[in-house]
Amino acid sequence: MHPVTRDLHLVRHGEATKDETRLTARGRRQSELVAERLRGTGFAAVHHGPLPRAAETAAIIAEVLNVPCRAEAAADDFVPHFVPDHDEFFGQFPESERTRGPALAHEAETRFARPGDGPVLVVTHAFLISWLVRDALDAAPEQWLTLNHDNAALTVIRYTTGRSPRLVRFNDSGHLAGDDLSRLEESAG
Repeated sequence: MHPVTRDLHLVRHGEATKDETRLTARGRRQSELVAERLRGTGFAAVHHGPLPRAAETAAIIAEVLNVPCRAEAAADDFVPHFVPDHDEFFGQFPESERTRGPALAHEAETRFARPGDGPVLVVTHAFLISWLVRDALDAAPEQWLTLNHDNAALTVIRYTTGRSPRLVRFNDSGHLAGDDLSRLEESAG
C-alpha cells in the first residue's frame, strides 16, 4: 500500500482594519495575490475561521479558485495552549479564547493535520498556524509563542502516513513582493 500524503496550506488572513471588522484595501489585495499563488493547487474548498477578517480573506481566495468556503470553529482565533509565567501576555485575550483554545487546537489537529486525499487550505490566524507548525516540528508546547506569521503569508505542512510531518514552507510571502501594496498603503495614509 502506498503512503497517503496531504499538504496542509495555512494562510493568515489579510491585513484588517483597526476594529478588525473587515480587511483594508491592502488586505484585500494581499488576499488576491495569495489566491493567484494558490491557483491550480486543487483544493476542494477554502476552510476558514468565522471572524470577519478570515471570512473575507477566504471569500476572496475562494472566488479566484472557484471553490466553496466553509467556516470552521477549529480555524478561529484562540489561544491554543496556556504557558505559565506569561500572565501579562495571556491576560490581554478574552477568557473565552483562553479556555476553549486547547479543545479547538486539538480539533484543528484532528481535522486538518493528518494524511488524507488532496491538499487542504485553511485561512486562519497567527496563533493556530504557530501551534500547528510547533506540532509538526515536534517542539515543546510553549514553543508556539516563539513563532509569528505575516498577513497573507503561506505555510505548508506535509503529512504522510508512516512519517513525521514535514514543514515545506513557513511564513512565505514571496507572492506579495514587488506588487502595488506599498501604493495602497501610501494612499490609505
